[in-house]
Amino acid sequence: MKVKIVETTLNPWQEVEDYQQEAIALRGKFGATNIFIGTMRDFNEGDEVTAMTLEHYAGMTEKQLENIIKEAMQQWDVLDVLIVHRVGELLPNQPIVLVAVWTSHRGDAFDASRYIMEALKTKAPFWKKETLVNGSRWVDKNTDGYKKS
Repeated sequence: MKVKIVETTLNPWQEVEDYQQEAIALRGKFGATNIFIGTMRDFNEGDEVTAMTLEHYAGMTEKQLENIIKEAMQQWDVLDVLIVHRVGELLPNQPIVLVAVWTSHRGDAFDASRYIMEALKTKAPFWKKETLVNGSRWVDKNTDGYKKS
């Protein structure tokens, strides 16, 4: 299990490749890897968003993310998890978060990944300030990950 908060550009594919190369205990054990990458949109609540600042509570954020991973590992047969989350200034199209879950079978990988991502959005202490065309605002609620269009 690894949790990483970064202030620099996030290359999710490189993070997964590097982690998988380092995780010797995973070799030959996993049959599924579920990868979720969250990317900054240029809109929210009907407004154009030109940038975003993400803040977190250092130490507490990492601990909460580790707790979320442990919860998932109690519910599904998860071999390993990697979470990498950006903080600082972001622009549209830049990756914000990576959740990678390794399991023996795909069902556990899908279910655990979704659980981790939804729990991250509701439990982890991150704060978003959006820069709009005409000002800025703090985001007071996240979109529902289960919402159907």
